[in-house]
Formats: sequence, structure tokens, C-alpha cells
Amino acid sequence: MLLRSWRGKLKLLLATVTLVILLSWLWVFVGSTQYGRSLLLSPCFGDRPSQDLEREALASQVHKVEEENQQLRLLLSQSPVQAGAAERSNGSQLRTAPSEDGDAAAAERGNRTSCPRQQTVQKCELLHVAIVCAGHNASRDVVTLVKSILFHRKNPLHFHLITDSVALQILQTLFQSWMVPSVHVSFYNADDLKVIVLDTDITFATDIAELWAVFGKFSDKQVIGLVENQSDWYLGNLWKNHKPWPALGRGFNTGVILLLLERLRRMGWEQMWRLTAERELMSMFSTSLADQDIFNAVIKQNPVLVYKLPCFWNVQLSDHTLSEKCYSEVSDLKVIHWNSPKKLRVKNKHVEFFRNLYLTFLEYDGNLLRRELFGCASLPSPHRSQLQKALEDLDEDDPCYDFRRQPLMVHRIHLFFLQYELSASPDPADVTLVAQLSMDRLQMLEAICKHWAGPISLALYMSDAEAQQFLRYAQGSEVLSSRRNVAYHIVYKEGQFYPVNLLRNIALTNAQTPYVFLSDIDFLPMYGLYDYLRNSMQQLELPQRKAALIVPAFETLRYRLAFPKSKAELLSMLDMGSLYTFRYHVWPKGHAPTDYAKWRTATVPYRVAWQPDFEPYVVVRRDCPQYDQRFVGFGWNKVSHIMELDAQEYELLVLPNAFMIHMPHAPSFDISKFRLSAGYRSCLQTLREEFHQDLSRRYGAAALKYLTAERSL
Repeated sequence: MLLRSWRGKLKLLLATVTLVILLSWLWVFVGSTQYGRSLLLSPCFGDRPSQDLEREALASQVHKVEEENQQLRLLLSQSPVQAGAAERSNGSQLRTAPSEDGDAAAAERGNRTSCPRQQTVQKCELLHVAIVCAGHNASRDVVTLVKSILFHRKNPLHFHLITDSVALQILQTLFQSWMVPSVHVSFYNADDLKVIVLDTDITFATDIAELWAVFGKFSDKQVIGLVENQSDWYLGNLWKNHKPWPALGRGFNTGVILLLLERLRRMGWEQMWRLTAERELMSMFSTSLADQDIFNAVIKQNPVLVYKLPCFWNVQLSDHTLSEKCYSEVSDLKVIHWNSPKKLRVKNKHVEFFRNLYLTFLEYDGNLLRRELFGCASLPSPHRSQLQKALEDLDEDDPCYDFRRQPLMVHRIHLFFLQYELSASPDPADVTLVAQLSMDRLQMLEAICKHWAGPISLALYMSDAEAQQFLRYAQGSEVLSSRRNVAYHIVYKEGQFYPVNLLRNIALTNAQTPYVFLSDIDFLPMYGLYDYLRNSMQQLELPQRKAALIVPAFETLRYRLAFPKSKAELLSMLDMGSLYTFRYHVWPKGHAPTDYAKWRTATVPYRVAWQPDFEPYVVVRRDCPQYDQRFVGFGWNKVSHIMELDAQEYELLVLPNAFMIHMPHAPSFDISKFRLSAGYRSCLQTLREEFHQDLSRRYGAAALKYLTAERSL
């Protein structure tokens, strides 16, 4: 690993101190253990006959998913000779090296035999896994790690996530929306019980229960399980004047750690590592590898504490790695560790072999990991029980069953997929552009960022694979990569309808400013709209009134447009026919109440009245009513929202010098279904009537005008 800056070293050292203190708290929480094994077990019970068919169908589905990775898994299980043959086309062949002595070498030799493994972990034993995760990037990495664990696991799991405030918000939402059975998640503040501690940049290639079983091999004095460092870092000969912290031989890598917390507490671990760190810092001044340096310094003084894990539990792919000695000797690698700052771009002649394993889980459909653990009681989940009850109450013979089921689906949500930063000084009139999109609208992002300088909150509806394509696109875009005030929230695909209002609500809820501009991704705001809106809100004293500011919408049929730089220029283009008022020829009711004739000469904001089917784009406070999520796909998703704003007595004020322009694109899949399916249109009408009824219940007699207006049309 490369030397970090002084500031980075200090932050890592502080994180190390915090982690150890936090683990000490966890030891107190755990209490009594037997050889460090948690006594918190999930009870087992027999299968219920009524679930046989469902279980067989799910097992079949899982089997099909696993077949997708068959070639990779075969490579991992091949002998060194076979693996070498598979790579001859690339001019590389895995070599064989002498085996080491001791328990670890015996374990590695045993790994090469064809004898079946002895399962030493009880079928339904609850496994505890601790992961330290901070920031946006690590939060993305930890998802791939968790996927690889869930894919192989057969036991209930309890993840203990030690996070900063950024990772806490992201991962709390992600796990709540993932809803994986028999998985419990606890969060601990990083600024606490036998546990496995993992770096986020590792990938599992086996069931984590095999690693948990290694605890049973510890002697009475061993408290920490580690894999030897697979480079010459601690030997100090990588470059001139390289001075590492003291270590036992090559030292140990802390990407994978087994900790017997009760024993560590009894032996006074907290005082031990503090005294060692303080002594070494008098001459070293800082750590280069954070907690790893301190662990190694303690082990140097107390070698009896460490159990040396076999190398295949932490195959390290750093720049100076010597891990080829490990993976050329064993046939079944367990954990791959991308411990180079370059990650997947590390220089290694076998990197493609390992990268394929990582990419398998990077783009793996996380929804497939929601499978039940048959024969083990699921960890309690009140939300999951409520959801199941709601689904059971639906009438499967209802022609609109699919529409009613869609809002009940729980989509996995990964908030702040990329780094997001907002100005430290809050502006009471600041406003965030809120929108949603799918992969086919990705090309609009750069143009919107050029037109809107302020913060943006976007919900992106994507598969796991598409999310990675988006990540590469955003990182490769000069425009997008230079922005830190654009929040990207991934909502993973599930179901047959586009959950447009769910997406809007996610983007709206996670905006960080007092006001939001509720837009759509296929509209370009006028240049300078961000500053104009903030000035307008101050002039209108918006914090003291309940108002929705309308930004008039126009459209062009031209894919290449000389975008108007002023209202006067827009009016000229409108008169020449290169621009139109939005949807005047197919859906005039949607925007006619804006009163474009009045807008042409207006110099001050003017009030308009609600009319049926009105769906303008508005600026409102962030705490406005949310969108009604029963409306999915195409139709009535914005109309219902404006209707509720009016029911809550929002003023509708049209801004005289603001505009936005809709850019042309191919029709969406959902609008095509609306146009082609009479059943689709019939169900939408049913949902509209039910919305009216709900509105009447919430707002009483004041809401009767909406039903009357609908019936008069």
C-alpha cells in the first residue's frame, strides 16, 4: 500500500482508536461467551409441508442464478495444473511453490484434498460480522462484499456496521429496503461478541461459516486470527529509507480479522494496544497502515496472541504482492482482498482471473439474495410481516391486481451513490432541482448540470449492472465528475411498472435544501433559473406564505436547439414556431391554466386557480405533501400531487421571467402501454376514483370540488 498524507494518517489513527474503543463496548454488550462464540442463536424448526412447492420453486431459481457463475467457480476449484492450462492463452501459468510448515500449511494442504469438509458450524447458528465503513465510496464497496457473503451463506447473519454519519444514512436505508430474511443489522458510531472484522474491499468466494468455524482451532491463549502479510512491506526493503512499524516476520494483514472479544477484554487489550502505540509513536510519529501497524506492533511483543490463518482467507492483491505463492498452491480460494489503492487496476498478471470474481457480485441482482434460509427461523422483521399481510389481503382476481401490488413492493435503495457535498452555510432560500430517471435518459444529465448550477437530487431506477454502467459514465464525464452537489440515489428495479412517484419521493425526501424545484429529467431549465428562483423566493417572502411557484413549460420538436437566453428570445422562437407551449397539441389541459397569454406580458408573479388535470412544474418547500405512490407508469402521477397541494390551500403563483423547455425523445415503455392497453387505461381510471375518495376523507367538504370537476368533464 502507498504512503498516505500526514492528514490521512492522523484520520486513520483516530479511526483505529475509535474502533478499538467501540469493540470494547461490544464486549460488554455480549457478556458471556464460550470460546468467544456468541450464545445468541436463532432457533431451528422443521419444514412445513405447505411450503414445499414454494421452497422447490425458489431453490430452482437460486440454482439457475448460481449456474451463471459456473465457469468462474470451476476455475476456483481447479488444480494448479488445470488453472495454468486455462490461462495459457494469456501467456501466464500458475507456478507451484513449496508449502509452509505449521498448522496453516496443514490446513492449506488439506484444502487440496478431495475429502469432504467437516461442517463444524451448527445449521442455524447466528454468525456475527463486523465491518468498518466510512464515506460514499466505501458504502458502494461494502454492497459488493455483502452480496458475496449472502450468495454463499447458509446461516443467519448479524452484520455489525461501524460507520460515520454518511455511511450510516446510506446503509441504513439500503438494508431496510433490501429486506433479506435472516439478516439483522446493527450500526455503531465510528467518531461495539466473537466477531469477524472485514475490510470493505474484499470479496468472498465461499460460505462465511467456514471462516467462523476457524474459531474452534484457537488455543487457550490465542485471541486474534490473521493472515500473514503477502508482501515485503514489514521487512522494510521495498525502497530506500523505507521504515515500517515493527512486526513479526512479514507481519499480518488486517483485511480479515477473527477476534475473541471476551478474552481480549479479560487480558486488558485496550491498555495493551494504547501503551504499544504510544511507545512506537515516539519514534515513528505516525502510522502508515493505521490499525494494521498497531496490531503488528502488539503481536511483535506478544506472538502467542495470534492464530495464523491460512493464506487463502486473505489473498492480497497489493502492488507488491507475493500472493501467487498462495494461490498457486491451493485450489479453493476463500477471500480476495483488493488492498491496493488502485483496486481492480492493480498490476498483476492474474488480475483478470480475480476481477471476474469481483465483477460477478458487483453487478449481481441483489433481489435474488432475498431468499429464505429453509429450516431456520427468520430474524424478526415487523415491516416484513406487515408487508406480507398487505400482499395476502390483495385479491388476485382483481383485473388491477398488478397495479395494486406494485406500490407494496419494497425496492432496494442506495442513497448518495456518489460523493455529495453541500455548502456548509445554509441558505434559507436555497433550492434543489428534484427529478427521476432510468438508463434511457442518462444523456440528459450533463445538459441539466450545465443549465442548473445549484444542488440536484436524482432518483435513478436501475438494475445492479446498470448502476455500475452509470458509475463509469459519471466518473468518465468531465461535467458530472466535477460536481459535488448532485445527489444520485439508486433505486433497484423490481416489478413490471416504472415506480415514478416512489422515485420522486426518494429524490424529494433526500434533498438537503429548504425548497425544491419539482422537475422532470427531460426538461432543461433556462440559464440562470437557480439564481432567479432564489431571488424570487426572497422577494415574495415565501417562508411566510404557503405557495407553489410555477415555472412555465415549453417544448421543442428539434433535437438540436439554440437554447433561448432570455424571455424575449423565447417569445420570438414561440412566434416563429420553433417552440410551443408544452403539450398544447396532445394534452392542453395539463398546462393551459398557466395562462401563457398573460405570461407573455407579465412582469410580476400572478396567481392562477386550480383546474382539472393541471400538472405544472413547481417550486415548493421540501416538507410539501409527497407524491401518491399508487400511480405508477404513465398517467396522473403529477396531476394528483398538484390536486393535493391545492387541497392544502397552496397559492399557485406563475413566475413571469422563468421557463423550462422539454427536449424530444423516444416515447417511454409505460406511455406505449397506456396507449395500447384498454385494461391499463381502465385501471388508471379506477385508481383516480379511489384517490378522489381518499382525498375527500382527508380534506372533507373542501375536496368535493375535485370530484365534481371530474364528473363535469
